[in-house]
Amino acid sequence: MSDSTKFVGEGEFYSVGTGLTDPAAPDGDIETRWERRKFAAKLVNPANRRKHKVIVVGTGLAGGAAGASLAEQGYHVVQFCFQDSPRRAHSIAAQGGINAAKNYRNDGDSVYRLFYDTVKGGDFRGRESNIHRLAENSVKIIDQCVAQGVPFAREYSGLLDTRSFGGVQVQRTFYARGQTGQQLLIGAYQALSKQIDAGNVEMHARHEMLDLIIVDGRARGIVARNLVTGELSTHLGDAVVLATGGYGNVFFLSTNAKGSNTSAIWRAHRRGAYFGNPCYTQIHPTCIPRSGDHQSKLTLMSESLRNDGRIWVPKQMGDNRPPEQIPEDERDYYLERIYPAFGNLVPRDIASRAAKNVCDEGRGVGPGGQGVYLDFADAIARMGEDTVREKYGNLFDMYARITAENPYKQPMRIYPAVHYTMGGLWVDYDLQTTIPGLFAAGEANFSDHGANRLGASALMQGLSDGYFILPNTVNHYIASNKFAAVPTDAPDVVEVETLVKERIEKLLSINGDRTVDSFHKELGQIMWDYCGMARNDAGLRKAISEIRHLRDEFWKRVKVPGTGAELNQSLEKANRVADFIELGELMCIDALMREESCGGHFREESQTPDGEAARQDDKFSFVAAWEYGGQGRFGTTGGDPVLHQEELIFDYVHPAQRSYA
Repeated sequence: MSDSTKFVGEGEFYSVGTGLTDPAAPDGDIETRWERRKFAAKLVNPANRRKHKVIVVGTGLAGGAAGASLAEQGYHVVQFCFQDSPRRAHSIAAQGGINAAKNYRNDGDSVYRLFYDTVKGGDFRGRESNIHRLAENSVKIIDQCVAQGVPFAREYSGLLDTRSFGGVQVQRTFYARGQTGQQLLIGAYQALSKQIDAGNVEMHARHEMLDLIIVDGRARGIVARNLVTGELSTHLGDAVVLATGGYGNVFFLSTNAKGSNTSAIWRAHRRGAYFGNPCYTQIHPTCIPRSGDHQSKLTLMSESLRNDGRIWVPKQMGDNRPPEQIPEDERDYYLERIYPAFGNLVPRDIASRAAKNVCDEGRGVGPGGQGVYLDFADAIARMGEDTVREKYGNLFDMYARITAENPYKQPMRIYPAVHYTMGGLWVDYDLQTTIPGLFAAGEANFSDHGANRLGASALMQGLSDGYFILPNTVNHYIASNKFAAVPTDAPDVVEVETLVKERIEKLLSINGDRTVDSFHKELGQIMWDYCGMARNDAGLRKAISEIRHLRDEFWKRVKVPGTGAELNQSLEKANRVADFIELGELMCIDALMREESCGGHFREESQTPDGEAARQDDKFSFVAAWEYGGQGRFGTTGGDPVLHQEELIFDYVHPAQRSYA
């Protein structure tokens, strides 16, 4: 760490700590950094690996791949998921595809181009070293998954097919119709199942991590709750991997599964793990618009639909005619007009803001004017309905079931919705957090996407972290340290167990007059209104004040029926919503501190004359790594969070105003 890295000073809601550097980051030629890092890593003798226990929390693509790979190496893996089966992790919901720089199309793609596109797509707020490694690993991922039997789409000749996604001008996205995440997860799940059957993975389904155990400054275990019986259990090991996904459900309405939550990484943050760039959230442009206050989640329509669908709104404000009655010359294909080079395949942050802008102008369609059309009429005329059905059939069927509209006969209606979070636990090049022995993988870390993730890159990162990075870096950590046995009655262990029990007892004892969901909905509305697609100084300050009031209300008025010694979903949600409230406040503080626009973080005070995001590289070219300041126990006020700043260095892709015109 260095005091030299200070771009911004003290703020009203936070203090500034020492600068932050990545101790594991290699230097030299970027094309050989990862190979040199792997060669320099220490190894554990295969006969000794079985003596070490690694705890993995989460069984999505990152967690499933990590658990299977570490067990294959010989480690004893203890793995957890709150779903009833590892294969029900939210990775299963990913639709459109996975990027890889295979260049099968011979259209100019390469590892360097994928690296360049990802740095640019993230609006120059990501680490070059991590992103280049991701691009390198992408080509290995496809080979790994094909060997597992993942049924990627193929051309007539039998070769793997690819298509385009936003923010690029090549076709590098491999896919399995609209079920790519499901098929990739089944591949990881079968690898994990093999290790479960072999006795190398001890699987705990329907268990939720409630706290992290740190002994002598290192992560040594977790406390988990059996969601069926309510039993608390302590699990100790030599390293802990968190692969628990993102925190989009802080907005209540999102495309995430309802069970997706931030609790594992937030509890780790409370224990000392820095949180990186929490305000970087992704609003996906192609989601089914909300239909009323009764909804508990939103539905994603894959970005792959923007390959062949054309997005438009009426040119005239308040034009309520059915779409088939609006002639071609009265339609505004606004993405094709504003961004002719990329058209409908601009990055997600840009497409989402453009949709918001035309709706704010009064040209939106559908109930409340909160929608734009995604039209396949041209594609059906060009390719035929059968071809469109072959490529997108399951997505069209899903849309029809939800809306009772036939997308083959009339345009889909779409509108942006919360989908992904680029922020997460701060990690170094080895994916290790600021707590030694605690690693974070996939969407749980902040590592690879800067301020905006390109489509089809989440699956790529999860599998890269799980299959190819953690098996090397966890290995190095274990080889570099000695591990004394931790007794179950050690003071550090007992303290965490006691705090977990006290928190559960407190939630059950309040017996207030408001449901958990009422607090979650109120938090989500605050976040969407003031920390959503557009943010400003006054709104963020208001949000911080309202969230603090909401936190106080939660710990006085929440009602959690039942007991802790049974299946109690209200208790599960209460634990998670309490963490979301604290995280929401930090997100707003981070957004208030970052007085620039970049990627998915759009400050209204910082935009170009054309309304695009205007970065301020001289002030904000850094990763914001937040240290927990302490809000006290059970929502009581504590210290302010502490900002540590990691300077971003660009030796290969030099920052410039993004242009997709």
